[in-house]
Amino acid sequence: MSKITIAALYHFTRFDAPDSLRAPLQQLCEANGIRGTLLLAREGINGTIAGTRAGIDAVLAHIRSLPGCAALEHKESFADIMPFARMKVRLKREIVTMGQPDVDPLKGTGHYVEPTEWNELIASDDVVVIDTRNDYEVAIGTFEGAVDPRTRSFREFPKWWEENRERFHNKRIAMFCTGGIRCEKSTNFLRQQGINEVYHLKGGILKYLEEVPESESRWNGECFVFDGRVSVGHGLQPGPYDLCHACRRPIAPEDRTRPEFEEGVSCHQCIDEYDEERRARFRERQKQIELARKRGEAHLGRKMTG
Repeated sequence: MSKITIAALYHFTRFDAPDSLRAPLQQLCEANGIRGTLLLAREGINGTIAGTRAGIDAVLAHIRSLPGCAALEHKESFADIMPFARMKVRLKREIVTMGQPDVDPLKGTGHYVEPTEWNELIASDDVVVIDTRNDYEVAIGTFEGAVDPRTRSFREFPKWWEENRERFHNKRIAMFCTGGIRCEKSTNFLRQQGINEVYHLKGGILKYLEEVPESESRWNGECFVFDGRVSVGHGLQPGPYDLCHACRRPIAPEDRTRPEFEEGVSCHQCIDEYDEERRARFRERQKQIELARKRGEAHLGRKMTG
């Protein structure tokens, strides 16, 4: 059994004073050696944390004691190396930023579909499957036949929908994301747009990869995750991807041999996005990383196993 437990969680509820919850949660995590990121907002909590079994259980128990969080669910995976450098509990306007103040998952979402029932749904001729994640996440893996909105942030999704909704006239809509949180908002948004036949994958891709055998899977590729593992596959096993530490997008092993790649400075996806002044700063940062490595200090962001 791997020694590091990773817990991904989110829960929509009403926090009247989320700022009052931050310090006790930060202190509890630090006292138990927990690392990761938790976001607090008036609409609830979201994040991923990692640590010992006992430490994770203590933090989850505390979160479930918060107002409206008794029914909080979480998803677990494991790693041999701690995937986070530090613990951060942050206050945010939204726990997943859509920028639509009228969207409220507590007032209704799409129909939840269990991972074991997802294949049958998306195989139906009258169903359109929409990937609600960012373009760089979709690029390394998605479901067969899924529509890629090519959005660079979740804020762009409402505009994309308005521009494309006629494509999906008389279709049922099935939506998915990494852990389920984006679909809570995107399906509520579609319901406000008058779309009642909207569904979403309960627990997201992570739950699907955990529960559905690879031999029965309609998933192609890897699932991007926001920690040091970078990607996971079936059984939530870490995949082959690393990160470009300039743009934070995933890169495959073969991408490191491309002429645009320079460790910590650029990759084929961001080669035209930064000027030489920014690249000079990236090179200095990479130099410090290399010096730290020579001193034997751990550096997060490299491939991990688990």
